[in-house]
Amino acid sequence: MSNRPLIIDLAFYSLAALFAGATALWTTLDSHAQWGAIAFGGYLPAAVCAAILLTQPGAVWRRRAIVAGATAVAVAAIPLVFMAIDRAAGVSGRAQEEVLVVEASGTRLLETGSPYLRADSIAALPEPLLGYNPYQPGMAVFGIPAALLGEHWWTDARVYFLLAAAACAYAAVRLLRGGGALQGAAVEGGALEAAGAGKGPLLRAVQATFVFPVCALTFATGGDDMPVVALMVLALALAHRERSFGAGLAVGAAASLKLFAWPVAVVLAFLLWRNGNLRRYLGGFALPVAVTMLPVLATDARGFFDNVIAFGLGHGVVTSPAQSPLPGFLIAEHVPGGDLIAPALLGLAAVVIAWLLWTRPPASAASAAMWCVAGLSAAFLLMPSTRFGYLLYPVVLLGWWLPLRDAIAGSAVGTLFTGLPVDDEVVDDLEHETGPGPSLAVEWWR
Repeated sequence: MSNRPLIIDLAFYSLAALFAGATALWTTLDSHAQWGAIAFGGYLPAAVCAAILLTQPGAVWRRRAIVAGATAVAVAAIPLVFMAIDRAAGVSGRAQEEVLVVEASGTRLLETGSPYLRADSIAALPEPLLGYNPYQPGMAVFGIPAALLGEHWWTDARVYFLLAAAACAYAAVRLLRGGGALQGAAVEGGALEAAGAGKGPLLRAVQATFVFPVCALTFATGGDDMPVVALMVLALALAHRERSFGAGLAVGAAASLKLFAWPVAVVLAFLLWRNGNLRRYLGGFALPVAVTMLPVLATDARGFFDNVIAFGLGHGVVTSPAQSPLPGFLIAEHVPGGDLIAPALLGLAAVVIAWLLWTRPPASAASAAMWCVAGLSAAFLLMPSTRFGYLLYPVVLLGWWLPLRDAIAGSAVGTLFTGLPVDDEVVDDLEHETGPGPSLAVEWWR
């Protein structure tokens, strides 16, 4: 058996430890520094474990999975809980602004029916930046526990961001492993009809979501992007299983949290239009969007525009702190008329991608994931207000492309199991011998 997966693990954990250590030493943000100090103690032992496993003979998938799971807890969950406890005790600098914004929006939603303040009210605040809520109305749901039960570590919005993302990732794993195919797929003559993705690619996807440093840092310090991208992944997995209504529900839920999910919804619409399932998909998509948006638009359309549209395009009372030196920001800041040019370039990119989708729609959920990677990357590069952390979306979607692509071949591998009992041990043994990866790219990373 090749040692390549363990070598990749070793390099991954080692580089992540360097990133965490550098963050702890040199960042100017207190929450990031605390994450770096704790996460370094998670990544370094993981690298040591990977090095030890390299010396062990035989299949080591389960041991790799245990290391990955323990590392995810050490670098995402534990720093989150520590910072939430400190914050509940009154220690400042233990959460990014988005956590405060989401919790405040939950309180406003319960009190007024709208999670937004209008621009004139925001301008009158001592800290106007914290008055802005640039998210879709559904994001306020994560602030409701703190609004109802008070400030405790377990009502911190980040806890629920993590739980929601973990639930979506678990559901996606089950769907791509066959969604119960090992137990519930039709079996004729002892042959399994659909095996799904292999465990190697799925492990890579979980590492990309919960262990990759930018994602783990986001879970611990802010977290609002993680349920959004996890719902995107779930929608792609449901689309792969041809559950069009469920895919619509999942991406609709993501779209009710952040605008970033809307391009993904468009890509999935092209995929399911090609497959003849567009109507059910649109019905699923419309349900969470309508439930969360229509009541707010009916009562406070101006607040929605001031927060989600105007602020996101750089026309708020205060400037967005999302100002990483990416092309869109640099154009808006340093080119004459750049505040108009950058949105125009963003719109042009959207038109080009839409035209390409129309002429060459994705044929599978895996190809749809790659379209999403390309579209979101273009958006983040050209948005006037953006940050490097948004690149976690392409990273996570690329990670899940591996099992999505692998599952295409997995559904055709059932003939390998003819005449054998259908259980996980047999599947593991045959995967160890055959490796059902559909392409060199998947096989290299598994």
